Amino acid sequence: MLTLTNVTWLNILLCLACVGVYFLMWVFNKKNPAPYPPGPPGWPLIGNILDMPHIRVKPWLTFATWGKKYGNISHIQVMGQHTVVLNSVKAAIDMLDKKSTLYSDRPIFPVGGQLVGWKHIMALLPDGDCLRRYRRNIHRVIGSRAAVGIYSQIGEVETRRFLKRVLTKPGQLQAHVRHTAGAIILRISYGYEVTKNDDPFVDLADRGLDLFSRSTAPGAFVADSMPFLIKAPEWFPGAGFKRLVHDWRKIVEEMVFTPYNFVKDQMAAGIAPESFTSNLLENRTLSVEDENVVKWSAASLYAGGADTTVSAIYSFFLAMTLFHDVQKKAQAEIDAVIGPDRLPSFADRGSLPYTEALAKEVLRWNVVAPTGIPHRVTEDDIHDGYFIPKGSLVIPNIWFMLNDPQTYASPLQFNPERFLSNDGKKPETDPRTICFGFGRRICPGIHLAEASVWISVVMSLAVFDISKVVENGVEITPEVDPSSGTISHPKPFKCSIKPRSVKAVELIEQDANY
Repeated sequence: MLTLTNVTWLNILLCLACVGVYFLMWVFNKKNPAPYPPGPPGWPLIGNILDMPHIRVKPWLTFATWGKKYGNISHIQVMGQHTVVLNSVKAAIDMLDKKSTLYSDRPIFPVGGQLVGWKHIMALLPDGDCLRRYRRNIHRVIGSRAAVGIYSQIGEVETRRFLKRVLTKPGQLQAHVRHTAGAIILRISYGYEVTKNDDPFVDLADRGLDLFSRSTAPGAFVADSMPFLIKAPEWFPGAGFKRLVHDWRKIVEEMVFTPYNFVKDQMAAGIAPESFTSNLLENRTLSVEDENVVKWSAASLYAGGADTTVSAIYSFFLAMTLFHDVQKKAQAEIDAVIGPDRLPSFADRGSLPYTEALAKEVLRWNVVAPTGIPHRVTEDDIHDGYFIPKGSLVIPNIWFMLNDPQTYASPLQFNPERFLSNDGKKPETDPRTICFGFGRRICPGIHLAEASVWISVVMSLAVFDISKVVENGVEITPEVDPSSGTISHPKPFKCSIKPRSVKAVELIEQDANY
């Protein structure tokens, strides 16, 4: 039986082991050719482990504080692992774009990647041939606006269905947003049509991607900084995560294998509709490795579109609840261009500049991936006079880049006009050049994501008035409080969603399968 004395001795042995590791590092450490970037001062042995923000406290805020104190490039070290945080777009472009041959690798996530099972997802793949195969597969399907245009009818049909569900049950907005995002990406990835609420594939995506967000965020697990804990028993100090990962891994495997096997079964029966997966499998004899690439390419497409879009569209409704004047301006533009007799479509996109700017502002105001996923440096580098050692993690603080008052005036305000040319004023930086990441690791689904957000925005504004809820005579103002994690979501909120007119109801109730 494990006693308190045993645990105490284990803690002492752990500390002694850490001291030994630190001593060896100190003995064999060579003199650096340049100083590390500035950052919070560390402690002997443990380095900056006390400075690392916890996943629950929005690490991007801590990183922003470091940026203000130490500059656009800051540095910490935890048990020999160097981490560099970038707080400016220029630094991110100079390092992650212009030096992409050095800065495009991914770190190993001992918990989220190895134990939970996300190591084969494209976002966590190391730089190399396998990553290029994934990206090639996905680029063929959604790598350009023209390619995404092939799927425009799917987006329009599913968004029409979304309007009908919101009209029927406006109090279940978040569930409707998740349902619609899942339906669109499942049709594209697997040819699977979502026909009911509480769809098992949509539920799988929700559960799996929640685990991805929680298990890959900076500071999620001590074992990510101290990998030796992976080998420790679950009762060992710092290894409590092992009680979770078995069940988490089963969810991830189910999310990846279930829709893939659905396509294979339909193809065997000769009834599979065209999809990303069926196209890759059709008339091909695949090796085990090839099949694994197809399976995880499809899962990467599925995962990338099922959660990030949810965050953006849900935040759109939050913004319209809080910034009613913006909503009215967009509706006036839609009424003038589209009129009351039809719903907007992708064909109208070029004629609605204010609505286009509003969709951009959604991406800036609600930062879906506040710190992205860390890059990893493959060789020693000296940048701006600072030494960036091989193996360093590089975290772009995307949240601060999109809320930097030097780039965006009054960043907390939701203001689409910042992206329009008014009275000769130059538009502010397009957030799409920042929010989807940098270099070779930029999100390959950028065109599908922005198209999905735009069609949801324009169709919703055409038929709904969105406002604050009034309870017992008191107007309820929602709180802007995004969640932590790799993917950040607005805190659940209440809002009033009502049809704008009798004609709007008629448009919503038209057959969504037109």
